[in-house]
Amino acid sequence: MNFWKQVKQNNTPFFVVAPMADVTDPAFRKLIAKYGKPDVMWTEFVSANGLMSKGREILARDLVFSEEERPIVAQLFSADPAMMEGAAKFAAELGFDGIDINMGCPDKTIEKQGAGAAMMKEPDAALAIIAAAKRGIAAAGKDIPLSVKTRVGYNAVQIDTWIPLILASGVAALTVHARTRKDLSKVPAQWELLKQVVALRDRIAPDTVIIGNGDVTSLADGKEKARSSGVDGVMVGRALFGNPWFFDATRKMTATIPQKPSSVILFLKKVFPFINTDSKRSAPVSLVRPITIEERLKVMVEHTQLFEELLGDIKSFSIMKKHYKAYCTGFRGSKELRMRLMDEAKIAADVATIVEEFLLEDNLVQ
Repeated sequence: MNFWKQVKQNNTPFFVVAPMADVTDPAFRKLIAKYGKPDVMWTEFVSANGLMSKGREILARDLVFSEEERPIVAQLFSADPAMMEGAAKFAAELGFDGIDINMGCPDKTIEKQGAGAAMMKEPDAALAIIAAAKRGIAAAGKDIPLSVKTRVGYNAVQIDTWIPLILASGVAALTVHARTRKDLSKVPAQWELLKQVVALRDRIAPDTVIIGNGDVTSLADGKEKARSSGVDGVMVGRALFGNPWFFDATRKMTATIPQKPSSVILFLKKVFPFINTDSKRSAPVSLVRPITIEERLKVMVEHTQLFEELLGDIKSFSIMKKHYKAYCTGFRGSKELRMRLMDEAKIAADVATIVEEFLLEDNLVQ
């Protein structure tokens, strides 16, 4: 069943989570599903070769997901058709709603295998991988959509030669990062190039869903990028760091540290509840609720606890520290808190203690 059609029908543009290694793991995905669920969730990218090895039980933990995350897509990478076929069958049997092939990752170790962005240099190999994934899905007895994530080119923009090959292969969805592999993240994403991708889609494969990716900073920014480029959906990556509420339009991050009301104000409000003690005229109640520093830090602790619970026995605790840099920024004392977490935290209980002490010291807990 091609769930992409329903997603596109329900929301234009729709929003999806980017597959990021050691970021969109089962712990973070569970947190995002709880605090700001997007239209579609993606796993981090997983080696098809590894899934077909004897030690795949540990690697397969990256593919653990909860029902709350649906629809969810498993992303795989490989340059070996036999490995891709087997891994696609395995992922389909796990119950994923779709499977995606990574043909854009610039990581050198992945490119040395002929996978990721290296696929753009070997179009015949790329088509063989797509065909293999389709066979794997069919072998599992499933009817789920196959998609591809790639870039606008390798060393230069090659939309007119590379993109038509993928579209003609019959994928249900195509995500295009608006940079070349050579660009990495050194230059701004060129969303204007995605207009060409959409035009090619309209001519070659009208039913294929096009998703844009690169430098999306907010829901409003994503909507504007989609409007100007014509893509159907928007993929969000780095902006999710420290912000599992990103996809919830009713919440907004704030750097304001709430202060306790003075004793005089508390007394006046208790004795004369009808008196407005605010210095400014009261504003209408907003539909957008601020995400306070206290809430942000408590969710960081929850994130750590989930990581320890789901992955603590197979992954290094240091993976969490990239998240601490994102959670702890932009407010008074954030640098000192971040340094304590980097230096002292070894387990989730340490993080909870450090955060609790910080909140008490700064009078955030009332």
